[in-house]
Amino acid sequence: MGHPDENIHPIATGRAAETVAQHQDPQDLVFWAGWFCPFVQRVWITLEEKKIPYQYKEVNPYKKEKHFLDINPKGLVPAIEYKGRALYESLILCEFLEDAYPDHTPHLLPKDPFERAYVRLWIDHVSKSIIPAFHRTIQAQEPKKQQAELQEFYKALRTISEKAKGPYFLGEQFTLVDAVIAPWAVRDYIAREHRGYTREAVGGGWKEWAEQLEKRESVIKTSSLLEHYEPIYGRYLRDEAQSEVAKAIRSGKGSSVI
Repeated sequence: MGHPDENIHPIATGRAAETVAQHQDPQDLVFWAGWFCPFVQRVWITLEEKKIPYQYKEVNPYKKEKHFLDINPKGLVPAIEYKGRALYESLILCEFLEDAYPDHTPHLLPKDPFERAYVRLWIDHVSKSIIPAFHRTIQAQEPKKQQAELQEFYKALRTISEKAKGPYFLGEQFTLVDAVIAPWAVRDYIAREHRGYTREAVGGGWKEWAEQLEKRESVIKTSSLLEHYEPIYGRYLRDEAQSEVAKAIRSGKGSSVI
């Protein structure tokens, strides 16, 4: 029998492949990435929004090179090398890029201290409520469990979308709240096709907001062809995935993901 993951596409496709090709030259910042990973995409969106020079390096999740494991012993993407020093964890990286490149606009964290804290508050909601609810929905196997988890997913999305001013979370300004939730707007079709989810059923303006996120150039440029996400999420739909998020959800510990 072949490797169970050999049908997963090894590299980015579509517009994301074009973006990868444009970022192969050496730079002060090396972006260690996995094209399929939503946590990678939120950092990638931040890099593209701010037009930060970076070198993209794809990490093979099944055959990680020694140098990558040296800079990130967890072996998880995303990670960066910045002038020879390493950092990881997606939300930490997004904030680092704001701090390390203050002259690169747009600023994804507001300058006003209250607004900045408010953005962080709702990013926390994405991490602790929305992403775990999404994964519980797609990993649930029994129909009644699927329906119960789907309602919790709706509730988590509605809670934040009711606060969104439109077209983005704070209004016209695209912020880190938008960047960190956008990868799940790209991938919510998995729940639609397999768990009966619809954006309309969320209410609270989520459908309109999600559509704006999908149309954002930085999101388009970091998204691969949808059919190549399918084999990855097939493992979640069968509750066979062995990612850190999947294992945390399965153990009941998936309360916060960054």
